[in-house]
This record gives sequence, C-alpha cells and structure tokens, in this order.
Amino acid sequence: MDFDLFMKDVVDAARSDVKEAGYEELTTPESVEEAMNREGSTLVMINSTCGCAGGVARPAAANAIHYDKRPDHLVTVFAGQDREATDKAREYFEGYPPSSPSFAFLKDGKVVTMLERSDIEGYSAVDVVGKLQKVFDEHCEEI
Repeated sequence: MDFDLFMKDVVDAARSDVKEAGYEELTTPESVEEAMNREGSTLVMINSTCGCAGGVARPAAANAIHYDKRPDHLVTVFAGQDREATDKAREYFEGYPPSSPSFAFLKDGKVVTMLERSDIEGYSAVDVVGKLQKVFDEHCEEI
C-alpha cells in the first residue's frame, strides 16, 4: 500500500471521528479567528494522528460532551495537517506550549485552562472524560 494513501485514510478517519461527535472543524486561520472570538465558552480539541489521540483523546472528546454542563461551542483543529489553522489557534493558548493532542478551554476568546498531552497520554479515555467534565463543572452552565 502507498504510504501517502494510508496516511490519508488515517487522517480522514481521525477527522471524521471528531466531526461526527459534533465538533466544528476549523481548517483555516480565518475560521479559527472567527470561532475563537465567539462569546461564551469554547472547547478546542487539538487533534493528531498519534496513538493517544485515537485511543484516548478522540473518544474522550466524543463522550465528555454528554453531560449536564458543556461548552457553548465545540471546535477542532488538526495539528500536522492544517498547520496554519493550528498555529492560529495556538496564538490563543497564551502560556501553554504547543501540545497535541490536547484540549483548550476558552471563555470569550481567552484561554482558561488546557489539558495538555501530558494530561492525556498514559491515561484512559474515561480518565480524560472526567478531567474535561471537571472543567465543564467549574466553567459551564447547565444545559
């Protein structure tokens, strides 16, 4: 099998997982800027093709949002694939180094907290769901 075709399939599946969960995919710097400047709370899932993204972060992203409290907006950028969009998103994560996969939680365009790769890798998807829902409890309104 051609490696490029294989990677395209991997990336397409990774994109699909997050979009099917209800996250808006941001692929351009302009779409990132528009999304980050929305009022309210926003969860940004920084997607990637690594094992901890597929085995932990994407399942956590899909399941954490089925909760009494959740962010107003769910968006995703894909590190290593949509580089300009990811770079633009990371401009909003002041004080946090680039990390993927990861989750950034923003309120009114300002980063409140992040779950970095170190908060994901080595944990189960259930653990990460709990970490995200703790953020939701602290910063989101009941739906």
